[in-house]
Amino acid sequence: MIHKTACIHPSSIIDDRAIIAANVRIGPFCYIGSNVTIGEGTELQSHVVINGYTNIGCDNVIFQFASIGEINQDLKYQGELTRVDIGDRNRIRESVTIHRGTSQGGSLTKVGDDNLLMVNVHVAHDCVIGNRCVIANHGTLGGHVTLGDFTTIGGMTAVHQFCQIGAHVMVGGCSGVAQDVPPYVMAQGNHAIPYGLNIEGLKRRGFDKQSLNAIRNAYKTLYRSGKPLEEARNEITILAKANPHVKVFSDFLDISSESNRGIIRQSVLMRY
Repeated sequence: MIHKTACIHPSSIIDDRAIIAANVRIGPFCYIGSNVTIGEGTELQSHVVINGYTNIGCDNVIFQFASIGEINQDLKYQGELTRVDIGDRNRIRESVTIHRGTSQGGSLTKVGDDNLLMVNVHVAHDCVIGNRCVIANHGTLGGHVTLGDFTTIGGMTAVHQFCQIGAHVMVGGCSGVAQDVPPYVMAQGNHAIPYGLNIEGLKRRGFDKQSLNAIRNAYKTLYRSGKPLEEARNEITILAKANPHVKVFSDFLDISSESNRGIIRQSVLMRY
């Protein structure tokens, strides 16, 4: 099903069962598989492959040589019906790869809205990326990785399988993330350790002074007090009752407590 307003270069191959919405533009030498849906206004520039059970939302721009929805690299995968779901207004740059999920990981790889995935980014099976995230050139997400909203991942950074990275986190370039990173934190290194709070990012997003101070107090409790993790978590739970942004921090710690990765805790002289 191809909408009459879609503009498709004659060199591209579109399966008859694919669904192409209004005002989609597909450049030369693209391939679109049978179970693909592409939303209104999305543009594929050239040499793009979209395969598998893949749904792409509206007003995305996908640059040349990107590959979306292909078979993942998990050796356990045996061809089960799994999916990729991409939201709206994303910018997916050259040679990005986004692989379909696995049945062991919920069967879904998901990318939200308004994200920028730069050149050669790899999003492995069962990853979940929130909204307004930036992953710089050559960033790699192992399988089952979760990124919260407004997360920034520096260039040539690799995130280990099953790691969770909270909202508003900034991870510096050339890092290796092997444990969970709580919301609002700046981290860097191999393995990545905390370097304070992403205060400038929070200010740009409209966090008021009261909320920033509350987040600072939660951060100090976790990273500066010297308290055991469980004691720090309980104290942050109490702080969260007075501020919804601290509750995001507290909720993340609760979820991370069930993770097999643990959270980054080793610290250096930090800015906060």
